[in-house]
Amino acid sequence: MRTSTVYLARNVVNAPELKARIIARSRARSDAPDIAAWLQNHFYRYLVGNLNAPADAVQAITTTAALQQGYAAGAPAWALALLARKTGPETAPAAPALWWIDPDHDSVLALERQLLEFLQSRKGTSLEGKLARINCPQALERWAQEHQAFEALQLAGWRQHQPHAVQMVWQGSQGAFVELLPSSGVLREEMAYESQMMRHCLGQFANRHQLTGGYGEHYAEGCEQGRMRIFSYRTGQAQPRITINAWLQADGRLRIDQIKGKQNRPPVDRYRADVIAFLNQLNTSDDTPDDALGMRLLRTSGAQPGWHAVENLHSEAEQLQLWQRQPRLLPHLQHTSPLVQWLAAAHDCSLLAGQHLPPALAYTLEQAGKAPPRMQAHLRPEAQR
Repeated sequence: MRTSTVYLARNVVNAPELKARIIARSRARSDAPDIAAWLQNHFYRYLVGNLNAPADAVQAITTTAALQQGYAAGAPAWALALLARKTGPETAPAAPALWWIDPDHDSVLALERQLLEFLQSRKGTSLEGKLARINCPQALERWAQEHQAFEALQLAGWRQHQPHAVQMVWQGSQGAFVELLPSSGVLREEMAYESQMMRHCLGQFANRHQLTGGYGEHYAEGCEQGRMRIFSYRTGQAQPRITINAWLQADGRLRIDQIKGKQNRPPVDRYRADVIAFLNQLNTSDDTPDDALGMRLLRTSGAQPGWHAVENLHSEAEQLQLWQRQPRLLPHLQHTSPLVQWLAAAHDCSLLAGQHLPPALAYTLEQAGKAPPRMQAHLRPEAQR
């Protein structure tokens, strides 16, 4: 059997919490029973054994202190015993005995959304009701293959723009955001047009003539049932440039799900200001999807809640929020607060590359030998004062 279709094994100390969060999110979405069962089984097993994610998502635990740090009531006895055997005085250095996985990390949530899209698109196919026959690595492989095939199928069943299927909701500096209207009667035709122009899966239906099934069904049903809103940023002759979809929450706010440029790439930077302004016109939740982070955007809360470009985050509270949620974006800050710099230095000093550091921090990094080579020339003069 190919390793790509095998679940591997790791000792994940917070495995129960990992499964509990999968179940909680599934219940909150009201997933169909077969999809919920698949996620609890296959997605959970993939996270435990196969997930290859950033270090802040999948952390190796090599010391008892590191293990006990996250357990105020005491770390699990089995984990302490396993770690003791691996790190005993007569034990040679070996691979990490324990792992910890962040159940709410952006990479985990993005993977879950991708799999959910695949699972829901199986409605009306030979896999409907038989999802247990396919495991997580196989599902991811098929998702990739199907998306690669989309471009080759775009010209088949070409659709024209339906002007009465959209309504302008916001005028920007270079284009306008329109909303696709489920009440128009031609929502699916406009979704197919959006998809063929953007080369993504929003309007990619299994039956391209009847516009049913496939990935498009997932988005069309959500929109037709009033659970999702779809926006398109267009220029010139109704040319789509950006597609945004958002889920309507129980509290009436919108949770931004995806912000896609052409071929699922991040939107080009020249439209970034319009995207920020438009998002701030909507009543959105505090969630920041991966697509927004890919554009260096963050939804902040606090004194000035809203969507902001990362480089424009000036208050310490906002920067702390960025540090807590997306530390890898710290290098984009223009003026980082000393507190955030000290926190970053303790976590990963490479996040401070190119920044002007306080003398005390610069000296500390120099003395600890932790300054990356590209920072040392910048730090040394100030540290010597």
